[in-house]
Amino acid sequence: MNRVLIVKVTSLGDVVLAQPLVADLHRAFPGIEVDWAADASCADVPRWNPGVSRVLCAPLRRYKKQRGGADLKAIAASIAELRRVKYDAVIDVHGVYKSAIIAFLARSRRRYGYRSNDLGEQGAAFAYTRRFAPRDGSVGACEGMRKSVAGALGYVVDGAPRFDLAIPKPVALPEVARGGPFALLFHATSGEAKKWPVERWHQVGRHLIERGMRVALPWGSESEHAEAVSIAAGIPDAIVLPRLRVEEVAQHIDQCALVVGTDTGFVHLASALDKPTVMIFTATSRKHFGVGMPGRSVSVGDDGAAPSVAEVCEAIETVWPVDVAARAAQPGVIPSPQDRLSAA
Repeated sequence: MNRVLIVKVTSLGDVVLAQPLVADLHRAFPGIEVDWAADASCADVPRWNPGVSRVLCAPLRRYKKQRGGADLKAIAASIAELRRVKYDAVIDVHGVYKSAIIAFLARSRRRYGYRSNDLGEQGAAFAYTRRFAPRDGSVGACEGMRKSVAGALGYVVDGAPRFDLAIPKPVALPEVARGGPFALLFHATSGEAKKWPVERWHQVGRHLIERGMRVALPWGSESEHAEAVSIAAGIPDAIVLPRLRVEEVAQHIDQCALVVGTDTGFVHLASALDKPTVMIFTATSRKHFGVGMPGRSVSVGDDGAAPSVAEVCEAIETVWPVDVAARAAQPGVIPSPQDRLSAA
């Protein structure tokens, strides 16, 4: 096995959760080249993975919304680039029409995909010459993808997932440059059902302020900005960040002390970067999409069972204990993951 293509197009969190496939493939097939096909909106994630040789991206999501001529030309150029090389295997761990079309256009006789019952869109089955074993419903999304690909290519999943993401260092983060640890609160969601009440964010934010942290609020749309302003109004000295690109948000995550947020892509990214992370669930499955690494990340709530403020604050204590917070408040001290584990 010399060269493979992984197809995971969107969304940001799903692309993050699929990154351990790269380390698994390099472990199983030393010297392998791994390429990745993603939507332009999510392509930064595989670019941050040093184990990915080539990232093929096209503005599929934007073209669907705007039907722009420039985007259509970019898609055509991406297809030409896709077909420039041959692959020993194409691995579609997305399972919808757009990913299936990419897999079908790639130059490979071995195109792996999910069985019909496991596909996001059953019509995607046309693209595959080989199928993964049935999905294991007892494991989360990340582990499920790892097992599917390992079973198809004949190796065994070994150990905890390795994300290996390297975020480019920022020139400066002026909004949070005045010193001391800061927490990012990711309040925005892909749907109303996944939101957590503003007044609960107020209470969590004040809890963090009392522990010596500053609070910063990212946003990505005008409605999210309005909500960030509303949340910041109830938290002393909270910072509403300017609108940031994906890479800039990632740089803030990489430099922060703690992330608390709903089930969204940037919170998954925080966990993948080994940041102390608390993920809040209100309308999706914690079992399948949650984070959970002792002393590092924890999920609270569940589908139809939003967590209380007390539960979120208790979860913060498990990944950012009081004594670690006290150390972080000292100038020039950045606690390590080992500090957090020993304190937990």
